[in-house]
Amino acid sequence: MSTRLRADLPPFAARLMGREPFCTVHRPPVTDLPESSTPESPSTDGARDKPALRAAAARRRAAMGPAEHAALGRALRDVLAAHLSDPAAPRDVAAYLPIRDEPDPIGPLSGLKGLRLCLPAVTGPDQPLVFRAWAPGAPLEDGPLGTRHPPEGAAEIRPGLVLLPCLAFDAAGTRLGYGGGFYDRTLASLSAHSGPAPLAWGLAFAAQQMAGLIREDHDAPLDAVVTEKGLHRFAPG
Repeated sequence: MSTRLRADLPPFAARLMGREPFCTVHRPPVTDLPESSTPESPSTDGARDKPALRAAAARRRAAMGPAEHAALGRALRDVLAAHLSDPAAPRDVAAYLPIRDEPDPIGPLSGLKGLRLCLPAVTGPDQPLVFRAWAPGAPLEDGPLGTRHPPEGAAEIRPGLVLLPCLAFDAAGTRLGYGGGFYDRTLASLSAHSGPAPLAWGLAFAAQQMAGLIREDHDAPLDAVVTEKGLHRFAPG
């Protein structure tokens, strides 16, 4: 697996990709993923399309019992907080409010000093997300698709790091989402503007790693995935 870095990556990305060591506090290791920690994948050719993969991934995550989900969620949040405590990490971080049984990033982020937190807002079915400043306890409005977001008057922020929920991910950094394409459009839009592209970190449990994911041309790859086992980096595409 190549370890070459894109020339336009910010200094923190160099640390992420292993060119420079993390410093200041002890953190869980930054490691490569195994080729497939959960090698079973849909067994028929017809099941390799994205709707079938999404259904299989949702069943896998839902199969966790409440106690297991809570324990793994605490471990994942500890990993995330440890890595974002690095002073060189991006200070403007886009999180999300979890739905269904997604890992919750809000708790560890709200306890870190110096971070400016923002949340995504859906403005239209085929539009990129906008990120609005938010702090725990601040007002939220109901949005489409069961989401909630900061009100329209909240300041818009261009994040340096985007945290993405995942139904599944693979060892190459492919992310399987819910099919709306919102994050893919958003990351493409942010990358097209001047300035460095934000880092994209998926948040998922290690059991959500799947083989056989399909990456299409419009699918934005992950720079890293955070699981309860650590932060796992991917070589740039």
